[in-house]
Amino acid sequence: MTVRPPQNLSSLSPNAAVDVLAAEIRMEKAISLERTGEAAAKAVAILNALPLDDPERPRLLAETAEAVWGYFIQRELMGQSSHGAVIRDLAIPREVLVRLGVRRMP
Repeated sequence: MTVRPPQNLSSLSPNAAVDVLAAEIRMEKAISLERTGEAAAKAVAILNALPLDDPERPRLLAETAEAVWGYFIQRELMGQSSHGAVIRDLAIPREVLVRLGVRRMP
């Protein structure tokens, strides 16, 4: 199977076309990282503002853990494997951290 660059890149050298594609991929990764980071920050803020005895807390706790886990995975895909600063900056509670990667039953 042969892969050809898009027609609008055909006037570029093969290396330049690859560089354009690599830049586009980096941009998409950065946008995805930002999106997952915002979702995690929002979920943590909502959870932290919720009273401990709120009946919605278990559901929000699971959703927050899933959002934070997704953000951590995205960071690791970008080569950022240390999450300590993020945990401090977002004030991620320990009750969320111990649930990372746990899947809820439907």
